[in-house]
Amino acid sequence: MGFSRQNFGSFELIRVVRCMFLFCHSFIRVGYRKILSIAPSFYILISILLLSGCSFFISSATVDMTENLSQAILNNNDLATVEAGGPAYLLMVDSLLYRNPDNESLLRGASNIYTAYTTVFVKDQARAKKLTEKALSYALRAICIRRPKTCRFREVNFQEFKRTLLSLEIKDVPDLFTLGSAWSAWIQMHREDWNAVAEISRVEAIMKRVIELDEFYQDGGAHLYLGVLATFLPPALGGRPDVGRRHFERALEISKDKNLMVKVLYAQHYARLVFDRELHDRLLNEVLEAKADVPGYTLSNTLAQQRAKELMKSGEEYF
Repeated sequence: MGFSRQNFGSFELIRVVRCMFLFCHSFIRVGYRKILSIAPSFYILISILLLSGCSFFISSATVDMTENLSQAILNNNDLATVEAGGPAYLLMVDSLLYRNPDNESLLRGASNIYTAYTTVFVKDQARAKKLTEKALSYALRAICIRRPKTCRFREVNFQEFKRTLLSLEIKDVPDLFTLGSAWSAWIQMHREDWNAVAEISRVEAIMKRVIELDEFYQDGGAHLYLGVLATFLPPALGGRPDVGRRHFERALEISKDKNLMVKVLYAQHYARLVFDRELHDRLLNEVLEAKADVPGYTLSNTLAQQRAKELMKSGEEYF
């Protein structure tokens, strides 16, 4: 049993738009209302071209997310629109990093965008491997900037890796969570390589540390990752369904049922693993009957309902 494309990508979608608009703050504040009246593709092009004229302000722009625009995307129920705009956002972020290669906030945002877009929308395996490699590279660079001990996270032995994790503090949670997300996506796209799959233990350790420091970060996102990781394999091969269920339940509790994707992944990974048809169908029916238009979750919930329909249909054969 290997990673499915929906393992982590669905959850990542809710974070992608929070990092899509890392460009000149003064331009956005003054001009976005006018620009939005023009074709979206032209808007993206103009944004990229104007970067050269406002590089002086770029550091503040990478810290200040454009909340109005990001919320507009998060509350968009048209997945095709987000998918179509994704490549332009990737190029835009790369251009920002070209001028600011050591900007921690920008590196973190770039990693989040690449991880989310790839795991949700990219179907070509070779391309997905390339993009998740870049996402992981950005995440490693971000966490390394202020924390020299983390710069060799992929090379050190596991004991030293865990000792370094214990030295991190609550202020490190955003970079740490981004690294765990990017690393898990990289493993997902290299799932045929058991050396890559073996690195799951590091992702698990990262997410456990996030929970120790701030389990409410990203509405309990670390619990959702750990739930999927614990149910990645059947019990005979090391899977821990009981552990996974506890993490899924805690993610539901923290997110207060706002994020429908939690129930979808709970059904897909836990209920199917233990062949609990009643739980599987109950969770998915709750998703299908729920209101998708929840502030900040509309886009993710739309994808969750689409996935729930697919799982309900395939469940007839699975059980």
